[in-house]
Amino acid sequence: MESVLEANKPATGKPKWLRVKLPTGKKYTELRGLVDKYKLHTICTSGSCPNMGECWGEGTATFMILGNICTRSCGFCGVKTGRPETVDWDEPEKVARSIKLMNIKHAVLTSVDRDDLKDGGSIIWAETIKAVRRMSPGTTMETLIPDFQGIERNIDRILEVAPEVISHNMETVRRLTREVRIQAKYDRSLEVLRYLKANGAKRTKSGIMLGLGETEEEVIQTMHDLRNVGLDVLTIGQYLQPSKKHLPVKEFITPDQFKKYEEIGLNLGFRHVESGALVRSSYKAQKHIL
Repeated sequence: MESVLEANKPATGKPKWLRVKLPTGKKYTELRGLVDKYKLHTICTSGSCPNMGECWGEGTATFMILGNICTRSCGFCGVKTGRPETVDWDEPEKVARSIKLMNIKHAVLTSVDRDDLKDGGSIIWAETIKAVRRMSPGTTMETLIPDFQGIERNIDRILEVAPEVISHNMETVRRLTREVRIQAKYDRSLEVLRYLKANGAKRTKSGIMLGLGETEEEVIQTMHDLRNVGLDVLTIGQYLQPSKKHLPVKEFITPDQFKKYEEIGLNLGFRHVESGALVRSSYKAQKHIL
């Protein structure tokens, strides 16, 4: 099998298809200047996203709310784990002002997991969406939400403010979920996506990472599982190890294999499939509202 390596042997040396071009262009330069001048916070810059130049050039940016300390300790994620800071109730207005200043056409909002909060952070989520709508009524939005522990009332708060796209990432295949996501559950994430679609979400979206030791059959099964809950948009990208403390890369997936998954996904009926080594959750996000 092309997508299987020995179980515990890490991959070495990044292949040529993972090389990233430096971001350029007038729109990128303008946004970079605004971010630096006003100290605006985007995942694009803090996460050193390889697609920043392309996305900013198309007027798309991603913002993280509810702080930068997560209550979960996923084996793939570079975000700090620990006791989060107190909720900043002014944050919705701050994020909305950033989006207005940057003249963002399509905003992607995401957050850490806040299992320490009774509402899971869903109230701040809803208030942020409403604040962006007030200040930038022409801006469309995607919300990349946590699972909110599967609590329907918290998920309902997102549905009630009706962002154009609601996303929740599966991240990996069923077999690897406990190792990769630790406190998350494969079936709970599927149920969140099913519930969203069944209760009026305009468009649902999810993403998975490859190169953690999954097989081709497992990836295809995950794609089937996601279509079976009505998912509209799927992103598939290469996992890259944030630090030596995180899970190792077991394999670098080839461009041909990513193309194969894209074709399989489109044949399964997904409206959009973004599949490639440098694809991330918000890659070409502005297309996914169409």
